[in-house]
Amino acid sequence: MDGLNPSQREAAHTLRGPLLVLAGAGTGKTRVVTVRIGLLIKSGVAAERILAVTFTNKAANEMRERVQAQIGKRKAKPLVATFHSLCVRILRRQITALGYPAKFAIYTRSDQESVITSVMKEIRVRDASLKPTDLLFQIGSWKSRALSPEQAAISAQSDKEHLAASVYRRYQRELKNRGVVDFDDLLLLTEKLFREHPAILDQEASQFDHLLIDEYQDTNQSQYRIAQALVAKHRNLCVVGDDDQSIYAWRGAEVQHILRFHHDWPDAKVVRLEMNYRSTGPIIEWSNRLIDFNVVRHGKVLQAARPTGPPPEIHQYKDETKEAQDVVFHISQRLQTPGVEPNHIAVLFRTNEQPRVFETEFRKRGIPYILIGTQSFFDRREVKDLLSYLQVLVTPGDEVALLRIINSPKRGIGSSVVEKLRDAAVRSGKDTWEVMNDSAACPDLKAAQREAVQNFCGLIRELQEQVGKSTVRPLLELLVQRIGFRTYLESLYTEPDELETRWNNVAGVINAAAEFDRDNGNQGTLVDFLSELTIGDRDAQNDKEKQLQRRGVVLMTLHSAKGLEFHEVYMVGMEEGILPHKRSLETEEAIAEERRLCYVGMTRAQLRLTLSLPLSRKKWGRDVPTVPSRFLYEMIGKAENPKHLHRKK
Repeated sequence: MDGLNPSQREAAHTLRGPLLVLAGAGTGKTRVVTVRIGLLIKSGVAAERILAVTFTNKAANEMRERVQAQIGKRKAKPLVATFHSLCVRILRRQITALGYPAKFAIYTRSDQESVITSVMKEIRVRDASLKPTDLLFQIGSWKSRALSPEQAAISAQSDKEHLAASVYRRYQRELKNRGVVDFDDLLLLTEKLFREHPAILDQEASQFDHLLIDEYQDTNQSQYRIAQALVAKHRNLCVVGDDDQSIYAWRGAEVQHILRFHHDWPDAKVVRLEMNYRSTGPIIEWSNRLIDFNVVRHGKVLQAARPTGPPPEIHQYKDETKEAQDVVFHISQRLQTPGVEPNHIAVLFRTNEQPRVFETEFRKRGIPYILIGTQSFFDRREVKDLLSYLQVLVTPGDEVALLRIINSPKRGIGSSVVEKLRDAAVRSGKDTWEVMNDSAACPDLKAAQREAVQNFCGLIRELQEQVGKSTVRPLLELLVQRIGFRTYLESLYTEPDELETRWNNVAGVINAAAEFDRDNGNQGTLVDFLSELTIGDRDAQNDKEKQLQRRGVVLMTLHSAKGLEFHEVYMVGMEEGILPHKRSLETEEAIAEERRLCYVGMTRAQLRLTLSLPLSRKKWGRDVPTVPSRFLYEMIGKAENPKHLHRKK
């Protein structure tokens, strides 16, 4: 408890019943959560009866490490998990009740696109404006709001939405036929399990006596319902979050969950953490003034533990090129200051189009920079190839994975052979793998083609025999050796640097397997390894953290910056139509979320905050005047603040 302020101490000491911890930016919420877990155990709660849930692998790992430091070495430990990894655990035990196999696979984004493309062909979608990515976005939007295909069909309004709902229904049916789920299904199916099978809910909920949820303002409808179901009997629910930092409505997060916590739990205790240990007083003063314009929010006022510092600055420039030139010049000057390193500084922007001119200027001046949001490690060709091989070893009927590797490396099974195999599969009602293993099922194949197919099937069966006999790392190393993967990469990439990068990515997968074997005491299965990687694929924090360890000025979106902090922050493009974004100007709710996004950006700054905008911006080659963001007037006290008649105190 040493070092906790009175509010933090009160939150950590509240060990029973519903508890809402309103943790403002930079107020030390993670420490409060981990100290509270330690106190629960000290009070006699069995460690394994405590469940803590957060949203990213990074946050879960950090919490796990801090809890370990609190409780010391002991055999029983609390379960610290992301929502999705928790749901994977539950589904591995219970999903057969929904008609799925226990060894279900989890499809990646590219797998999903392949299924959508297949469904579109099946129902003969000819609308060229409808792309698989657009349909997946719409389906993902429905799933994030916990809408089934039937509910989506009812809510659909336009012709495109009705068509998307039809695709959604067939897409779900195809996933189930293949015995696979997508990332969103992990939540939806867990919620469905709890709703339709009360005995299963009782079985899962009875494993824990306490549930703690971090970043509660980010929960979507499914996560909210899952949490409510798990704590209904014991009512020991502690949620930590900040409605002022709820910025993910576009992916289903509902700020109402934290705003209405007292409605759900009338006897809940509410503790406000308002002492900010990150930013200087002037930065906190501007941030408080801005967020106070949001009418519907929990009342709280941040106080700065470090009261002094230079006031934030606002700069206006002729156009976006001049803005980039001047911001980068100022950064180059700051880098001359002893102790100021490039990765102490961040340039934050609202849209992905904005950083181009800044990149140009950083290159001209030779200043190293890091653009966050590049291709995910798991989207790289060689990584996806290896994971597809492993997926086929577990589920050879997985058509997407099978067809990806069937001729990689090349083995004489080209597109014409694949077409014959798939046609035979359709005629016989079997999957492609079954046809490949039945020499009579596809009589159209030539002798050489048939031999190539049989050799490939033999290779897969040989590797399958090793699945239960060894841990994941040796199996993966055997796979790489048996398919001649190094030689394959050498044939694809002739540049030494490119080849070395690709080979290092292969090493990265093997390292992940070694870590998995170690973390699971050499008892983990290949199915579990693939599940862990697929979930990690969606956790953009993983790659972001690796990138941030490099030396360079950080360029990133405001959404990506949440959870991070920098000595100096430049927020650029502070104009109407960019921040707030033009898509948000129609409703007060959307503008309120943009205001929260601006607030998140401002509170990333520890020592210096600079805001800027161009007075004109090029559109289709012409200079178009801009309008300064309303948020600038609000943060400096030059806008009229609405009366807070409905603000929650």
